[in-house]
Amino acid sequence: MQQPQGYVVKGKEKLVCRLKKILYGLKQAPRQWYLKFDRFMSEQGYTRCHSDHCVYLKKKNDGSYIIL
Repeated sequence: MQQPQGYVVKGKEKLVCRLKKILYGLKQAPRQWYLKFDRFMSEQGYTRCHSDHCVYLKKKNDGSYIIL
């Protein structure tokens, strides 16, 4: 295994990065990612749409909406 091109640190050419299992290789990884994303969106003032949970809404002060 080699370090990716552009990320090689002098004196540490033989070292590689270890992937965190919490994000990779687990069956529940997508669910954990979505829960973290949902928490972040809620903290930013967005609300989840009731009919489609993948859509987030935020009402701006001027009466317009942001739909993600």
